[in-house]
Order: sequence, then C-alpha cells, then structure tokens
Amino acid sequence: MQTDEILIEKTIKLFESNTGWGDSTEWTNQDFVILSEKIQERTGVALSHVTLKRVWGKVKYDSLPNTHTLDTLVQFLGYENWRDFKSQNGNGKAPKDNVAEIIANGHHPIVKAPPVKKKIALKSIAVVAAVAALIILIFSINKTAPKIINSDYSFSSKKVVSEGVPNSVIFSYNAIKSPYDSVVIQQSWDKTLAVKVSKDQHQHTSIYYYPDYYKAKLIVGGKIVSMHRLLIKSNGWVPIVALKPVPVYFSKAEATVNGKFGLSVSQIESKNIKMQPSPPYVLYSNVQDMGEIYSDDFVFETSVRNDYREGAAACQNSTIYILCEGTAVGIPLCSKGCISNADLLFTNFFASGKDTDLSVFGVDFSSYIKVRVESKNGKGTIYLNDKLVYTVSHDVVRSKIIGFDFSFQGTGSIDYVKLTNGKVKYEDDF
Repeated sequence: MQTDEILIEKTIKLFESNTGWGDSTEWTNQDFVILSEKIQERTGVALSHVTLKRVWGKVKYDSLPNTHTLDTLVQFLGYENWRDFKSQNGNGKAPKDNVAEIIANGHHPIVKAPPVKKKIALKSIAVVAAVAALIILIFSINKTAPKIINSDYSFSSKKVVSEGVPNSVIFSYNAIKSPYDSVVIQQSWDKTLAVKVSKDQHQHTSIYYYPDYYKAKLIVGGKIVSMHRLLIKSNGWVPIVALKPVPVYFSKAEATVNGKFGLSVSQIESKNIKMQPSPPYVLYSNVQDMGEIYSDDFVFETSVRNDYREGAAACQNSTIYILCEGTAVGIPLCSKGCISNADLLFTNFFASGKDTDLSVFGVDFSSYIKVRVESKNGKGTIYLNDKLVYTVSHDVVRSKIIGFDFSFQGTGSIDYVKLTNGKVKYEDDF
C-alpha cells in the first residue's frame, strides 16, 4: 500500500492531466482561484485557493492535508471519498464525467467551429479513425512503463554541523536500479528546492539556510521512493533577514537590547539592505529539542511589536509560529485595514482572511501586543491582550513542538517568550 503522500502526488498529477493546464509547478495564483471555484461548483464544498496551494506545495506546510480536504479533492475527480481513492490506488483515471471539460470551460474560452458539409465531416471522421488506429498500434507495441520498487533504493543524510545555520547536509543515496539516467533529491516541502542527480553517483550536498523541520525526498520517475525527517537546529535564537537567494544573519547579541529581542532599522541598513520600496521580512528563529511537549497540550505566551510602518510596510504583516514536526501553529497580526492578508494556522486547521473573518487579528502596534495560545483536549484558544479572540474547535492534531519563528514585515521586537505543559517549561525574557 502506498503512503498518503505518494497518493497525494498522484492526485496532483490527475488534476494536471484532467485540467489540461500542464505542469502545476507553473500554475499561477489565479489558476488556484479558478480551481477553487470549480471545486465548489461541483462538490458544494469550499476549499480556498490558499488551501489548494498548500496541497500543491506552493505554501510552506509539511503536514498532510486533513481528511475533509482530501475527500473533497477526489470527490471532484469522481471518487466517493479518499478511502475509495486509496483502495483503487489512484489509477490515474477519473471514473466519472469529463473533469477536463468542467475545469477548462471556466479557464479558457470555448471557440465553436462553424458547421461543415456532410462530405467534409465524413472525411474528418475517416482521418480521425485512421489516426486513432495508428495511436493504438503504437501503444500496443510500446513497452509498458518501467516498474519502480521502493525497496530498490536507499536514501539517508548527515548534517555537517550539529546546530546552526547555514548548514550543509550530505545526502547518501543508491539509485543504481533507476530506469532513468537521473533521479531527484528534494530538500523539503518546497518543490523549487529539488535537484536532478545522476543515478550512478551516491552523494549530493545541499545547504539549508533556515532552521526548521524538513522532509527530504528521493524521487524516481515522479514517484517518491524514500523520505526521511531532518531537523536543522538553530543553536539558540538567530535573527535573520530573509533575502533570496541567501539570507543575512545577525548574532543574538546584536539583537538583544534592554531586555528586548529585535533588529533596528539602522542595523538592517548597515548590511546594505534597503527597506524600500520592498521592505524585507525579518525572522527571529529558535529551533531545538524542546522536550516532550506537543501541539495538543501546551500554553504559549509572548509579547511582540512590529516596529516598522513606512511606505510599503503599512500593513505591518507579522506572524508568530510555534513550530512542530511537519506542521505549525501560526498566529497572524497586522494593521487593522490589512486583515485580508492574514492566514491562521493551527496544525491541520487553516483559515484565510480572504474567505474568513479574521478581523480580530488586526491590531495597533503602537504598543506591545500580548499573545497567549492554549491547546487542550482537541481545542485551541487564542488570546490577545488577555481577551479571547478566536477558538479552533477541530483539526487540532498532535505533533512534537520544536521551536519558534517570529516573522515581521520590516522589523519587529519580542519582549519575552514562555512555553509550558506543566511538565516542560521554556522561558526567555532576553
């Protein structure tokens, strides 16, 4: 039996072929918006375009989609539910209706051909029949697709340093039985961080620039044949200006001032980083072994402020992440007029400001905002300045907590951080 992750990849391939839109790595945001609309029209269930982008690996999210999402996706393809799809092993065919036509009609204009005379029509039929016979003949003599057996491959990794970023990781693999000349090593959820390597080689080295929990994959012929977990620890708090292709790092000492943790605008500009017209995002990250504390039983508290509101940073978009193995709890904060940009994540629960009222997360950053998050008995509660503002009552799953990320558009600062479950206790007041 194939894993859910492999079957999700098959589901994505089905959508690519059935929509006729081609390689989904090239799909735009608007494509996902249109697909969201078509899914709702056909199934009666709303899946936001952001949810679809998570499934397609366009948005950072290492956890598997919840059953509700998977059921809806395969129901659109004509299956009864995800279990039915799994039992049929994702055979690459939509068993009901012409899904390609349903989607394509909403994506591309339909141009009807003018009527033709009977003789022309008969000739056309003859030509089509001849072409069809030729195609059948070609396929009948072609060899079947090569069989790929997971156990034929091995895949492991070793970090060059135990903690800290950037960190090089040496991947060791054996893909000599691949029917193709090259295979793919993918560093994480992000499909852009994938590289083709020769099947005849046995090692490849990649650089990880951010602390986090990753799932590295070995892919042969589009199929995931091996995958393993990889934890890149930060070695304490690390301030990062998230630039591409390489971020800019600061030391903890540089960011610790008067009992607060944060980078000033002058510090950022001293590294020749421009704050306008596109303000960078500053990330304060701390990834480590937090002990036996999990996403379904914890109390987290912090106090934060976004310290930059110039020009294009008027929204002051900020997110507090409680990082877990394969997922996260993400609490958005922003200026009151920008809540449409907000995305709330609580392990397997997701809500987008585009289709959900998240106005409670619009705040006034003229002073520090106290944030408290509690998770207990399958329910998550979020407090801002000691006021209950949001309750998550479903899709809260259990996953080991591994650290924190604080993301600020422009820059921001942290007053303190606390995490506990009664047994494990983490505290930092800088």
